[in-house]
Amino acid sequence: PSLCTQLPASAPPEHRSPALAATMMSRRVAIAALSVASCVRSSAGAELSANPIRKVVNLLQAMQKKVEQEGDKEKALYEKFMCYCKSGTSDLSASISAAEDKLPQVNSAIEAAE
Repeated sequence: PSLCTQLPASAPPEHRSPALAATMMSRRVAIAALSVASCVRSSAGAELSANPIRKVVNLLQAMQKKVEQEGDKEKALYEKFMCYCKSGTSDLSASISAAEDKLPQVNSAIEAAE
């Protein structure tokens, strides 16, 4: 048995020669790097030169986010106001009833002072 045995022609090129395997691997890496670079470049270029419809869609999506945020703020303010209305009404009612209860005492104090 020889150390330099011939591989069959059906064997992958990487198994035929280490130099050929290294060349094939470097080509694959180069192709992968170029394809990634072209994807990055095309996505950046798409943002810069977006068609008018895409610009309008992006504008509408940004407006939608802004309106949703404003809606959340308005909802929080509304809930605070409703809480104030519920508690404010009861506080005001308690204050009125306390003043009505005190009214006869104040009248009698005024009459006594005269």
